[in-house]
Amino acid sequence: MKRRYDGGEFDPARFRNRARLAVLGLALVACALVARAVQLQVLDQAFLAQEGDKRYLRDAKMPAHRGAIVDRFGEPLAVSSPVDTVWVNPQVLAQSPDEIKRLAREIKRDPQWLAQRITSNLDRQFLYVARHMDPADAARVRALGIPGVELMREYRRYYPNGEVTGHILGFTNLDEAGQEGLELAYNQSLSGVDGLKRVVKDARGRIVENVESIRAPRPGEDLETSIDLRIQYLAYRELKSAVMRYRALAGSVIVLDVHTGEVLAMVNQPSFNPNDRSQYDVARYRNRAVTDIVEPGSSIKPFVMAAALRSGRYRPGSIVDTSPGSVQVGIKKITDKHNLGQASLTTILAKSSNVGMAKIALSLEPKQIHDTLTGLGFGQVTASGFPGESAGLLSAASHWRPIGIATLSYGYGMSVTPLQLAQAYATIGSFGIRRPVTFRRVDGPVPGERALEQEVSRDMIGLLESVVSPDGTGSKANVPGYRVAGKTGTAWKAAAGGYSTNRYTSVFAGLVPASRPRLAVVVLIDEPSGSLFYGGDVAAPVFSAVMSGALRLMGVAPDDLSQVEPATVVQATP
Repeated sequence: MKRRYDGGEFDPARFRNRARLAVLGLALVACALVARAVQLQVLDQAFLAQEGDKRYLRDAKMPAHRGAIVDRFGEPLAVSSPVDTVWVNPQVLAQSPDEIKRLAREIKRDPQWLAQRITSNLDRQFLYVARHMDPADAARVRALGIPGVELMREYRRYYPNGEVTGHILGFTNLDEAGQEGLELAYNQSLSGVDGLKRVVKDARGRIVENVESIRAPRPGEDLETSIDLRIQYLAYRELKSAVMRYRALAGSVIVLDVHTGEVLAMVNQPSFNPNDRSQYDVARYRNRAVTDIVEPGSSIKPFVMAAALRSGRYRPGSIVDTSPGSVQVGIKKITDKHNLGQASLTTILAKSSNVGMAKIALSLEPKQIHDTLTGLGFGQVTASGFPGESAGLLSAASHWRPIGIATLSYGYGMSVTPLQLAQAYATIGSFGIRRPVTFRRVDGPVPGERALEQEVSRDMIGLLESVVSPDGTGSKANVPGYRVAGKTGTAWKAAAGGYSTNRYTSVFAGLVPASRPRLAVVVLIDEPSGSLFYGGDVAAPVFSAVMSGALRLMGVAPDDLSQVEPATVVQATP
């Protein structure tokens, strides 16, 4: 029986069917929800845990401590000290404009600058705002308790000796990666390997718990250099004084250990302080002793003379006619300051005769000279490993013409670095053994390779001693108590259309003690001003001063007691 309801007919059977369908639908929904809950709570528990970890677990870097650089006696040259770095989460900090002003005040930044930095990086959750703060300053930032502001521990490189060792060490960037000098050359071993840890962070990005260590940091290795800091200071002081005294453009001093090839000291002027790089000047950052090339002038003469001795045609007493004090080679007339007449090789070197050297060189086969120079390391890097080292310039012998041979004999037409020159003199000092140059401390003898015959080397040392005699051009290089072997050099600098008439490179290179050389030294003064500009006048005194101190510091026994004033004997009172 059908009933009407609100003007329509009511069908009970139809109503029951709809109710059953509704109940069935609800049951199905309930079953689906239960199934999903089971899936989430039981079957996908690992998935949920993983998703939760993504929101709260983070991997944080643990910086590795950079290795120290020390001198040969363990004195620190470069160390890393702990500092704090401030970073922010721009997405969190942007919500608190007043806190930005507070933070800016503590990190000593302009509030507008900081606000701009934050608002322009809202897509990031990590942003540096202050690197390498002192721990005391960083503590005040931490005390603010500003949401979205965090601190992390880093290290800052410090160089205790400032500009005294600046050119050798170089420097690192803010991330402690080597950029110049030994910091760059040995960056990989000094850097070590950063560690990694897993931490829990809260909704504000703050670390609330250290969960586990994934990888412990591996500290960098310490670098024990060959540098003797005592001699380094001596060389720095004397070079700086000379550059100022002669109003020179620049200068370099290198001290090598003849027996090992170790660099005991290397300084340049002008220098720079690696602790303060606020005023970047590329000219100051350049290690001129390694990177810059110069025409060596008369400091190259000993090696051309060595080629002459090796040829068998000459002996130290051999005579060369230098009259009338000049020689014509093609269209060029080569002259001496004085006519030396019939001069021995000893006299030619002691008086630095260009005429005598030109005649000797022209009497030899070009290959004989070239082979001697290349055997001594000219035209190639010293393999010291120092970044940016130059190989110098030495053309092939087949390209040489008579005038080129003549001028090369007294140091023009080729270019060398001060380090190359020091290595070549060290080779003579080691009686013909060429040893690789190194900035790392060496224990024990270094074999090296033979570049000159022992007899030739001994003859050359004797010839070089005559240069430092009272009548030689290098008399101002004398070191009381020690025999000195060395050579002066003065070269005009190249200019547009030829050579300048008032710009010079002044050099003294020497060995001491001459009886058994221990140290090889090169002193270069670039563009001295005033009336004194010869190598014997401006560079030789620097050699004397540095060696007078260095030999005594090293405890090298004197080999010329005739120069030492007898000690006053005081009689004890009975």
